[in-house]
Amino acid sequence: MHVRPTLALPAAALAATLTLTSCADANGSDDGAFTFGLLYPQSGSLAFLAPPQIAAVDYAISLINDAGGVLGTEVPPPVQADEAGDNAQANEAANTLVNDGVNAVIGAASSSMTQATYDTITGSEITQCSGSSTSPELSEIDDGGYFFRTAPSDLMAGPVLAQRIIADGHTSVAIVARADDYGTGYLTAVEDELNALGAEVTLSETYDPDTTNFGAVIDGVFRAEADAIALISFEEGTQLMAALIETEVDSTFYLTDGLNDPGLDETIADRRPDAIVGTTGVAPSADNPAFNEGLRAFAPDLDVFQFAPQIFDCVTVIALAAEAADSTDPRVYVEHLPDVSRPAGTECTSFAECRDLLDQGQDIDYQGASGDIDFDDNGDPTSATFEVFHFGRDGYEILDYVDYSSRED
Repeated sequence: MHVRPTLALPAAALAATLTLTSCADANGSDDGAFTFGLLYPQSGSLAFLAPPQIAAVDYAISLINDAGGVLGTEVPPPVQADEAGDNAQANEAANTLVNDGVNAVIGAASSSMTQATYDTITGSEITQCSGSSTSPELSEIDDGGYFFRTAPSDLMAGPVLAQRIIADGHTSVAIVARADDYGTGYLTAVEDELNALGAEVTLSETYDPDTTNFGAVIDGVFRAEADAIALISFEEGTQLMAALIETEVDSTFYLTDGLNDPGLDETIADRRPDAIVGTTGVAPSADNPAFNEGLRAFAPDLDVFQFAPQIFDCVTVIALAAEAADSTDPRVYVEHLPDVSRPAGTECTSFAECRDLLDQGQDIDYQGASGDIDFDDNGDPTSATFEVFHFGRDGYEILDYVDYSSRED
């Protein structure tokens, strides 16, 4: 924080300064109660992610308040806004949060909605943290240093998926992805790793996520005659997957987080009861039973935990940055966000423990519910944990957890 000298100002200049100060204070810069904004999909194709997002934010806030709040003041419930999976509505929702004067925004859920809103939020010098936006393009956005994410880039997820496909004995792969920031970035990461591992990529194709006709894609996959199909999609992928199954394509499906749904076998209507048996996928996760048990006790009706650890970490690490800066002003505390997650500090795992270390004058290394975040210069986590989910004859199961790091040791 820069200290400016006090100057005598003419009346007009003084009035202008007061106006600017008032506007800044309305945008989350005061040192009162820390207020989070939650930008999430209450509706739209990713609405299934809404329950874990809300539960994770509320759970994190409850633990912060149990420890005395941020800077000794209780954190109120988050201000909620629906991004709805629509660019225009998402940006309108972002403007609402900015005008409400929140101190930080959690979200958006998808990479495309984050792309549609970050300029509004970070351009207002408000910190934004997404726990589920994974597009590699978000590493390079012009955010003034105000955008962070605890969800790993698809440049980390893609190699994990490719390695799993090869480990399962497949040698030829057809890759199909939605044509957006999420799909194209993920496709490239998977394809690059498969090529590096010596596999044959027989098809690499994207589709319009708003289409209702997958005929050309289905024909391409059928002709590719691959051992495995990597499907990078959201909800619309259930239609494509069901159509491919109807053609009796003889390939094993591999999925990403967009289709990590325990009820997928029921969603895909097919006359074959074992239609998706053998299907495997990879999704950002956390090998953290204690967190899952705590969240389950806090929100007993929650049945989908996807990205909940990452969302929880967004809230907690921002609160710790405010504690480290002794300020709720995002223009002040944002510089402390990387510091509270770096290995140079003392490891700690909860807001209360980390806050107490800060009060003792120590540097901290917050070990999140999702793992060791360690933000890099782009605000990305440099390590992550992925779960390998699987649909067997007994239904949905987690086969393994895989740790992946982008750090050069």
